[in-house]
Amino acid sequence: MPSRPPHPPRGLPVPSGRLSRLVRFGGMAGGVAGGALLDGARRLARGERPRLGDLLLTPGNVRKVTDRLAEMRGAAMKLGQLLSMDAGDVLPPELAEIMGRLRADAEPMPKAQVQAVLDREWGRGWEARFDYFSFRPLAAASIGQVHRAMTADGRDLAVKLQYPGIRQSIDSDVDNVATLLRLLQLVPAGLDTGPLLAQAKRQLHEEADYVREATFLRRFGELLAEDPAFLVPTVHADLTTSDVLAMAYVPSRPIEDLAQAGQAERDRVATRLIDLAFRELFRFRLMQTDPNLANYRFDPESGRIVLLDFGATRAFPEEFAARYRRLAEAAVAGDAARAEAEMTAIGYFAGDTSPEIRATIIDIYMKGTEALRGGGRYDFADTRLLDDLRERAESLAANRAVLPLPPVDALFLQRKFGGLYLLARRLRARVDVGALLAHLG
Repeated sequence: MPSRPPHPPRGLPVPSGRLSRLVRFGGMAGGVAGGALLDGARRLARGERPRLGDLLLTPGNVRKVTDRLAEMRGAAMKLGQLLSMDAGDVLPPELAEIMGRLRADAEPMPKAQVQAVLDREWGRGWEARFDYFSFRPLAAASIGQVHRAMTADGRDLAVKLQYPGIRQSIDSDVDNVATLLRLLQLVPAGLDTGPLLAQAKRQLHEEADYVREATFLRRFGELLAEDPAFLVPTVHADLTTSDVLAMAYVPSRPIEDLAQAGQAERDRVATRLIDLAFRELFRFRLMQTDPNLANYRFDPESGRIVLLDFGATRAFPEEFAARYRRLAEAAVAGDAARAEAEMTAIGYFAGDTSPEIRATIIDIYMKGTEALRGGGRYDFADTRLLDDLRERAESLAANRAVLPLPPVDALFLQRKFGGLYLLARRLRARVDVGALLAHLG
């Protein structure tokens, strides 16, 4: 039985009502505006003429926003995490440190709120079914937190609890975060964000359905049952509801701890994860699309990679996967013209996309897929590719308002493979990516 913590943490209550969450957004916006006014007054007194964007996007204002999003949790924090992904490579250092707060653990719920959630989901007196339940969470994230528990019949569990009111606040949180991004001038004025916001709401509603997640957890357990590289926790259906997900507890360590392992082990883990992503797209046509590092862990006893959090699982149509296979083959062949034709078929370009923007996007794609053409192990520790891609992306910055938005499925794929690239880079891994793709036949 796990050791009992001396005292549960006090925690920070999750604002669960729509009104209370709206008030916090209002206070956030007011704080940002007030900070901008004060900073603007100081600069004017020094004879400067600052732009509005310079006044709004200051470390002080970003700190206000990230702190409040972290307190609110739910869709607000989830969107902040997506926006801050790999902030160290795309934001100035002083802002990257602040935005990193959203990728860390969230504030946990206090014991009384945890008790209320379990009383509602399992019924009063649920404690009789357990020998042990830790009110100190193992982890606290944007939508829920995870607790260790031991049932009276001897099952060692990890129990994920959803924060109260999260599902009901998703739509308004997404709209309010979008308003804040426009206030901070982080969204181009001419960009139609409607389709993206609609998909964000849909995705977050799916992630908030723990019965749905349990279904995909079981499905990936079946798909990977014969693969010795991976371990997927089993679901305990008798304790799982739409707001509670009960899984087998799996002892493991954070995947990033492997950054200190030997080269061969780092290479093996990165190779297996990239190979799994290819299989998810081209064989299973079912992908866990959230590459958050917390979703990958490592069992040092068996050497297996532990896969967690299947809330963001997405099924892809057969034709979509086939088109991406042809696009990957164009990258392997170094055929930019063929890649452009496939990207056009997928929907990366609108009818009015300028030739210059087309050429730049194709150039970024061909450069970004150089690992497929290396003819051997690709060294992810080499930072030259990322520097090169950043330079190319900066050439598009002035045209953000007219950039075409790719299909939503394509955005999820980009997020997945981009996250795996960053993980392999953190592990300083060397992987024969081309061989992995060719092996799929």
